Amino acid sequence: MEQLTSERLQDNLVRLKLNRAAEVLDSVVEQATREKNSYLSFLDHLLEEEVAAKEGRRIQTAMKTAGLPAAKTIEEYDFTFHPQLDKATVMELFDLTFITRKENVLLLGPPGVGKTHLAISLAIKACHHGFKVYFTTMDILIKKLKAGATRQKAYLNSSLVVVDEVGYLPVTTQEAYLFFQFVSQRYERSSTIITSNKSFGDWQELFGDPVIATAILDRLLHHSKVVNIKGHSYRLRGHSIKKQLFKEQKSSADRSADDAT
Repeated sequence: MEQLTSERLQDNLVRLKLNRAAEVLDSVVEQATREKNSYLSFLDHLLEEEVAAKEGRRIQTAMKTAGLPAAKTIEEYDFTFHPQLDKATVMELFDLTFITRKENVLLLGPPGVGKTHLAISLAIKACHHGFKVYFTTMDILIKKLKAGATRQKAYLNSSLVVVDEVGYLPVTTQEAYLFFQFVSQRYERSSTIITSNKSFGDWQELFGDPVIATAILDRLLHHSKVVNIKGHSYRLRGHSIKKQLFKEQKSSADRSADDAT
């Protein structure tokens, strides 16, 4: 490509805000020349680069707006650590049909089994597909609800809201009622993912009022997918192994001492 033409093309791409296309123009031209591609193939390649860059920026912006605490994908989740968990049931959620059906997802289990990891992974997948996502913890959500002025709030009008750590901190009667209102406002309108270390039988104690607890569960579970994860904490896996090794070494030492006597 002639230098003058190249410079003019670069300038026009920048003026059109096709920055990625301008950045890779020379390399795409070189590849097209080397492989003797058609003009259409060259243009297709150049525009694909621009579209991919814009899509990447869109997803990054969506994830930042969602307030996700980390970038965790389903590919990073270790299913082998929880052999009782039905992988097919979990992977079915990543079709995201629960969002289009305005269903909820409840991820239950003890601390460290990967509830938050799965919730974040689903949120990231939703961002990729253009859904408006909002991530919050129960504690932060309650504080926002107590502040009032709930109109046009992201935690109400987002297509998917993740409420993490339900049950980790005590809830007053007033806070339980505010959470009930939050659930009611999203009921059959949008999807909510809940992660909790409490079984449903413990929710009456958690919310301090059996009537409110029943009303919350009634709305959350009416259209829902429930995933109960059993097992030990993934974060403490090294610690657990060390304890087991120590027990085995101690048992071996005890047996040796008994044999000596």
